[in-house]
Amino acid sequence: MAGRKRCLPPAKGDREGQDGPLPAAKQRADGHRHAAALVLARGGSKGIPLKNIKTLAGVPLIGWVLRAALDSGVFHSVWVSTDHDEIEKVAKSWGAKVHRRSPEVSTDSSTSLDAIQEFVRLNPDVDVICNIQATSPCLHPFHVKEALEMITMRGLDSVFSVVRRHQFRWQEVKKGSAELTKPFNLDPSNRPRRQDWDGELCENGSLYFTTRELIENQGLLQGGKVGYYEMLPEYSVDIDVDIDWPVAEQRVLRYGYFGQATPEVVRLMFCIVSGCLTEGRTFLSVSGEEMVSINTRDTVGIRMLQSEKVEVVLLTSSEDPVTEKLVDKLAKRTGCKIVQVGEEPLNELKLIVEQRKLEWKDVAYMGNDKADVNCLNLAGLSAVPGDAPVVAINAAKYTCRKVGGMGAVREFAEHILLQREKAKSLMKQYRIDCSSK
Repeated sequence: MAGRKRCLPPAKGDREGQDGPLPAAKQRADGHRHAAALVLARGGSKGIPLKNIKTLAGVPLIGWVLRAALDSGVFHSVWVSTDHDEIEKVAKSWGAKVHRRSPEVSTDSSTSLDAIQEFVRLNPDVDVICNIQATSPCLHPFHVKEALEMITMRGLDSVFSVVRRHQFRWQEVKKGSAELTKPFNLDPSNRPRRQDWDGELCENGSLYFTTRELIENQGLLQGGKVGYYEMLPEYSVDIDVDIDWPVAEQRVLRYGYFGQATPEVVRLMFCIVSGCLTEGRTFLSVSGEEMVSINTRDTVGIRMLQSEKVEVVLLTSSEDPVTEKLVDKLAKRTGCKIVQVGEEPLNELKLIVEQRKLEWKDVAYMGNDKADVNCLNLAGLSAVPGDAPVVAINAAKYTCRKVGGMGAVREFAEHILLQREKAKSLMKQYRIDCSSK
């Protein structure tokens, strides 16, 4: 799998950690209009606190659309407009610039147009504003590329995304009213079959692309020469409207965009024992014997990997509360080789990877602290438990919902096997495509 964060090269003269308006000199420097992706992510959410950075399938919600926008390669700049410090940190970690919106356009009554107009006013070099909704995690790079081409190549002024719905609509009747309902879009005496009806196009909320002129001169996001971009239902996920979080995660795992590279087929997994396989605590008996707690779900997860020919190596350190006697018991219970690593696990592990004639893209790594950062960054798949410190979370490609010692290893094992199935599916499709040529 490709790395979880993508970064555009910084504009010449930008200072690290400071995101001001882009320099006017960059405007049309390549002969094309400056297209900027803009994700609106206010901190105040009525339903779910800080929803825009809540983890969805191991990735902050806003990360899904930022990855798609950056990987599309069609934007001169990718921005997040926010009023919240934590959202700003997450946005920058995913490679986006940050427009710190003013309090005037950050209230509950502020509209998307208010925030976009402020962004346009402060960034005079931007010609096409591509508003991408943070709540659309199944967006793919080809969606934004094809939608933007409708403006840059076909000359439209505004484009928005739609999905085709086959739903018959009826007029609402207020409770207690004597009024009778009536159909809006069908004749009950000639009710069509689904396959005989094209359905209707409904906004799905994924993207709204507009020219500067339309926003400045008419105060509109949809107007002028307007067109729609149709998306398939499986990609039309709107967290705000359609579904709750657990259902959304299943949809994203199946239809979400995971990066430019194909999903990795893991052959070797390294897992830190303390804080991942265990809670990181040591229990002392009355007799002074040391004990640690291991969740059955996690050992089942290890066996799931082993049954798919994935070697699992457990890692301890001299500071871990795992004595030599416990190491022997742990090895017997899990069927895993156990390796002691130093302050920098990479030093010992790169030799193991070389001995097995593997590359790091074939490796999965699960850690939970600063010492694991290099391995988390290097591995093809990497994860941390949900209670890991921020420095480890930022380095990992997947953040588990479960915490250490409470099913996090099982969750990551299922994620690894899901990526394996995705890779098999892609290979099967590739063979079909090749045979049809």
